[in-house]
Amino acid sequence: MPENLSFWDHLDELRKVLLRSLCAWIVCSLAAFCCKDWLFAFLMRPLGEGQTLINIDVTAQFVTHLQVSLCCGFVVALPLIVWWLYGFVAPALYQNEKRYSVTFMLCSVLLFVAGVALNYLLIFPLSFRFLSMYQVSPLVVNQISLGSYISMLLVLSVMMGLLFEVPVLTWLLSKLGILRREHLKRYRGHVFVGILIIAAVITPTGDPFTLMLVTLPVYLLYELSILIIQT
Repeated sequence: MPENLSFWDHLDELRKVLLRSLCAWIVCSLAAFCCKDWLFAFLMRPLGEGQTLINIDVTAQFVTHLQVSLCCGFVVALPLIVWWLYGFVAPALYQNEKRYSVTFMLCSVLLFVAGVALNYLLIFPLSFRFLSMYQVSPLVVNQISLGSYISMLLVLSVMMGLLFEVPVLTWLLSKLGILRREHLKRYRGHVFVGILIIAAVITPTGDPFTLMLVTLPVYLLYELSILIIQT
């Protein structure tokens, strides 16, 4: 993008980027919508053997299919969207800022994917099995709805993905001069307790193994943040 554009020319370029991004999202969502069997087989894998879901709303299955397709389409299109947005702002960045920006984006994506993968493989299956079998009384039978299952899976995935962004966030705050290494060292204990509380909220199984399964990776990422901050 030329650097001598007027304000309105910049707005027009941004409009083109947003339109391309929207088109990419729609195309990827349509592709996901057409892959219904594969997509829901993947999402239902943590359900476990012998467990089924119920549906009591006549439109719920179609709406859930549409929502999941939109989420999946956005995730697939996200690298393109980020790249186009980066191409829009890149001419205004210095060379070292461009290098930092590319590293920042790559690390953000990789860490988010790692958090989602940990949730999908371990945290969500353990949490779901515990909650689906928990009963306050033998008179109350658990019948898990499709919407409840998908919502829990998506919310936990997003939360774990965001928790894994700790090193990127601390690095960015250090570059802005808001955080320093000694601050992170000083509040190690407070951060560990905070992570432990968050882990207890998002993994209500109550057993120490699952609690540590969430707490330790996030805390290790916090320690990694201390190492990568230079000042």
